Order: sequence, then structure tokens, then C-alpha cells
Amino acid sequence: MRPHERLDAWKISMDLVTEVYRHTSNFPKAEIYGLASQIRRAAVSIPANIAEGCARKGQKEKDQFIYVARASLSELETHLEIARRLEYLDGTKHSQLMETCRRLSALIDGLLGF
Repeated sequence: MRPHERLDAWKISMDLVTEVYRHTSNFPKAEIYGLASQIRRAAVSIPANIAEGCARKGQKEKDQFIYVARASLSELETHLEIARRLEYLDGTKHSQLMETCRRLSALIDGLLGF
């Protein structure tokens, strides 16, 4: 098992990616290369940067990638709010995704020592 695979932050972020893909598959066709793509890229960036950070030697390098994961999470939350306002996500789906984002944010902050 690779070091990042032991982290709850990585595991939950991988689950979040799956949910994001599931929910964005129902977006209007016009959004395939627009908002849906942005949401998916932000979500995928989170576990990818956690994994890359864990593969780095020094703590400073590791933290740099964890900060990028944290920024991608903020970006994802903003995109999800836009999707809700455009009624591409119903309130229940939006709330579920945002709750996962809140849990993940706390775990990422923990990796950074906050």
C-alpha cells in the first residue's frame, strides 16, 4: 500500500470524485465541456495532489501539494454552488456533496497541522 492510500483524506477525496462524476453525468449536454468539466477537474485534483505530496521527500514540498489540494477543494465547492444555483444539482445532492467537502476540508487541514 502506498503512503497516500492510508490517509482518510485521500480515501474520502477518491469517494468524492466518484460522486462528482455520478452527479455531473446528468448535467445538460451544453455543460459537458463547461461546468461539468470544471467540477470534475477540481475534484480529481484533490486526491491527485494529496498523493503527489505524499510522494515528496521534505515536509515543505509535501505541504505545497496539500495546499494545492485544499485550493482545489475550495474551487470545487464554488463550482458546486454554481451548479446548485443553476439547478443542475438539486438541494439534496448539493448538501451531500458539500457535507463531504466539509469533512474533507477538516482532514486536509489536519494534514497541514491546523
